[in-house]
Amino acid sequence: MKLIEMKHVYKTYYAGKIPTHALSNVSLDIEEGEIVVILGPSGGGKTTLLNCLSGLDTVTKGTITYQGKNITKMSDRGVTNFRKEHLGFIFQTYNLLEHLNVYENILVGAKLGKTKADVNDIIKTVGLTKHKHKYMHELSGGEQQRVSIARALAKKPDVMFCDEPTGALDEVTGKKVLQSLIEANETYGTTMLIVTHNPGIAAIGDRVIRMNSGEIASQTRNKKRTKPKDISWG
Repeated sequence: MKLIEMKHVYKTYYAGKIPTHALSNVSLDIEEGEIVVILGPSGGGKTTLLNCLSGLDTVTKGTITYQGKNITKMSDRGVTNFRKEHLGFIFQTYNLLEHLNVYENILVGAKLGKTKADVNDIIKTVGLTKHKHKYMHELSGGEQQRVSIARALAKKPDVMFCDEPTGALDEVTGKKVLQSLIEANETYGTTMLIVTHNPGIAAIGDRVIRMNSGEIASQTRNKKRTKPKDISWG
């Protein structure tokens, strides 16, 4: 079932009167429950694509709809409320609350959503049960990233936007984080969009989008997903 439709989207910046198209006539559909990996060189448009799809950035031209609801015509407040109720975010920086433990950080995420998730179930899904009462300074980088995944999942988002979620992690830790994303998708049916510079990560997805110069250079489908532990790294 089609979840997101992006039609003829442009994102243009100006240096004086000279335009730069960060996105140029991009059209894209995202299916409910799929994992989409977005690859491309630095400056190729992959993060701009993610930001426009998620409503973090406005488009210059074109439309983006979620199950028929046009977010490009919403007010700033409307888009903010839409993100709060329907979307989850994971970034390279974890943005966790240092004075709260694992359970409490995730509970903060649960309170943002209309439908409250079971925090203990989510902690189990991302493999943090034994760390439930630890504070952030007691966790490794990979464990903190899994807390940020759990916090985003706690409000039961329709879509999770992941911008370089393993960018600051080593191979072993990065693969554990990716496995947490796979398990969240399989357990909760959460649609995942993952931006990465690491081509090996493409194998974990259902579909791979390659961006270059603000355009979709190619789209390919994997015959089946590869488990994170089995992918090549870097």
